[in-house]
Amino acid sequence: MHTKSKQLGLLVDNFPKTKVLMPDTHSCSQLGLLARTLAIILLFFSVFPVYAQTQERSSDEIVRLSWKASKEGDIKALSALVDEILKTYGAKAKVLASSLSNFPSRDKIGDYKIMSDVATCLFIKAEALMHEGKNEEATNEFKDIIARYPWAQSFDPSRGGYWSVAEKSQDSINVMEGKGLQTPAPVKKALQTIPVLSIPGEGIIDWTKYGKFLNVGTEHYHYQIIDQAGLIKALGEGIYPNIGDVYKDPGYKKALRAGRLQGSHWDFVNTTDLQAAFYKWVSAPESWGVRLFYIGETFEKAGMYVEAIKAYHALIVNFPSTMAWTYWQTPWYPAQAAVYKVRYLIRIHPELHMEFKGARIRILNPDDPHHFVVLAKPGIIRKLSMLEIVKQRLNIQPKMALGKPVFYSGQGQVRFVKRTSGHWQLLVDNKPFFIKGMSYMPTKVGQSPDDGTLTDWMKEDDNHDGNIDAPYEAWVDKYGDHKRHADEPVVGDFALMKDMGVNTLRIYYQSYMKSDKLFLEKMYKGYGLKVAMSNFLGKYAVGSGASWSEGTDYENPVHRKNMMDYVRQMVMEFKDEPYILMWILGNENNYGVASNADKKPVVYYKFVNEVAKMIKSIDPNHPVAICNGDTLFLDKFGKYAPDVDAFGANVYRGDYGFGSLWEDVAELADKPAFITEYGAPAYGGVSMSQNQAQQAQADYHKGNWLDILDNSAGYKEGAGNSVGGMAFEWVDEWWKDYSPSIHDTKADVVGPFPGGYYFEEWFGIFGQGDGSQSPYLREPRKIYYTYKELWKS
Repeated sequence: MHTKSKQLGLLVDNFPKTKVLMPDTHSCSQLGLLARTLAIILLFFSVFPVYAQTQERSSDEIVRLSWKASKEGDIKALSALVDEILKTYGAKAKVLASSLSNFPSRDKIGDYKIMSDVATCLFIKAEALMHEGKNEEATNEFKDIIARYPWAQSFDPSRGGYWSVAEKSQDSINVMEGKGLQTPAPVKKALQTIPVLSIPGEGIIDWTKYGKFLNVGTEHYHYQIIDQAGLIKALGEGIYPNIGDVYKDPGYKKALRAGRLQGSHWDFVNTTDLQAAFYKWVSAPESWGVRLFYIGETFEKAGMYVEAIKAYHALIVNFPSTMAWTYWQTPWYPAQAAVYKVRYLIRIHPELHMEFKGARIRILNPDDPHHFVVLAKPGIIRKLSMLEIVKQRLNIQPKMALGKPVFYSGQGQVRFVKRTSGHWQLLVDNKPFFIKGMSYMPTKVGQSPDDGTLTDWMKEDDNHDGNIDAPYEAWVDKYGDHKRHADEPVVGDFALMKDMGVNTLRIYYQSYMKSDKLFLEKMYKGYGLKVAMSNFLGKYAVGSGASWSEGTDYENPVHRKNMMDYVRQMVMEFKDEPYILMWILGNENNYGVASNADKKPVVYYKFVNEVAKMIKSIDPNHPVAICNGDTLFLDKFGKYAPDVDAFGANVYRGDYGFGSLWEDVAELADKPAFITEYGAPAYGGVSMSQNQAQQAQADYHKGNWLDILDNSAGYKEGAGNSVGGMAFEWVDEWWKDYSPSIHDTKADVVGPFPGGYYFEEWFGIFGQGDGSQSPYLREPRKIYYTYKELWKS
């Protein structure tokens, strides 16, 4: 039932029950009865005049219809919708706008939704005018939005965050005024104050010296402190239970007097004043489990790795059951993340000569904040012996015997094998193949799928010389001046990939790709690149026949048939091509966005299984995988999609890797696993210089890749089910933040990255310079050279 209809029902039910004396209807003339009926109707409509005319559409619905009209190029319908939202909600939007002096906080955004919806509709109309070439009219509309609704924010479900309507309006004005090709001004290196502790404590702590581990591995685990004074002295200030020493620290008193500790503790997550962040988090009004995690991160940023490990381990030992909330209001378990933080630091800093063994924080019912159960094993951290240090320096890896095959996912050219050790491998022609993959979409600056200007990169030949631009004619700007010199030869992306060690590309199938088969075959023969052919399977409504506003319904028989036919078409076209590695279904469909997989996950995973069975019936030579959004609904995947051969997921958890993903997949699905997307931006906001940001991106990728490797077959401490990963992405895409001619540096969405935000237009292994030489120019970042070392060693 429509919301307004419900409200009308409530109003009628609560209408005053006035007693009216009326004559017996049998003695009334028909005329009298009709008169009284008409009188009642007139009275009703005088009380409810709005409903006598029409039911108001929600602002949500008008925005949805406006985007639809814009995509369809129906300017007349769009103008009518804008008139409607102004007439219905314009007055309230004006009042809401006048009450703000800044963006509302995340928990208050909903209170200003009507204002934002009005501004969004005006923005859609202004953009439509711009695309029609009516620049003067569009500019006036954009300026009006900026003046009237400076704090309006629109939510984009496909990107998962809010964007400033006024900011994007200004970007569009810049494009029309010829200011579109922009790169950020150089960022000055910000001062970082390193926390120097007055009472640093000892090195790594042997917790058994100061207390007892009770009920290890159960939900009743507990650490009982026996020698608190000794433990406090060993830990050093600020690490639980050593609380009081911080307040004696002269540095704390100085920071307090200088006003450096003012503001919310959350404001100190990404600050460059690390000493202030340390003091702030020690005294923060959060549980100790949360405080210790951010204290550990602060030490880590300061390069104080031993102290960071001590803080993380103190969290694991003392507060394994802490649950907190993410920015997205989903449950988060700091102790579980801390386990992998410690492993990461020891892995990435072999000079620490440490080993961390036996730790596991297992969460049962992790998606239910009211009924989760924590099974805790705190583990032991110890110093390596001299012999172990020598082996480490000689790079002697702790490998294990894999054993004989016990299960094959198929009998074809490409298949997965599970061995007696429980470890998994991907085989191509019966030889192990580890995925060193890349997400590849070399989008030319100025193009965007949002406005329909995106072209097929496999056919793009701007200079009309018969060669496809990005794959074969890209060149490296080694001087950084955005000009090609005689000693900067044309090499092409494929040659650069081969030089870096890439062996697989993740490419999404489109119905027009039939003519691209020869192109892909040439790529494979020339550079040896395999293709993980992906199908959206209804995500963004692709292949289902549904409109974006309607969204794919996985119970709708018409949508199901359309998707099945679309996948069948893909498989029939490419199944015999030598470069096909596997089929991948979906792209984070479990998060929703123009589909109801998030609301009906069981239905979705059952359908995925049906599609997998269909694929195998016509192509027994290549396995089928899924592309999930992290591990959400992993238990349902494991139960309802047994015919899918491997679990793939887009995962962005942090520089330390993918946490419990590998173990969770082993327990809940018993499948090989790989990461279909991972990476970080090469921009970190105003707090980081370009050099710092590039180094942070490289460090992030390295930490992620080493985690992928350490959980692959043969590594003793890992889960043994990793078969590789696909880095995101090869080159920056400038359209991701709405203005395809501007390399945006505004932070829209919080993310687990060095700068604290997604900065989604900066994820490339390569940049595109100032955009003037797109799609040819390639600006290599530090991560390129990092991968050459990691993937070719």
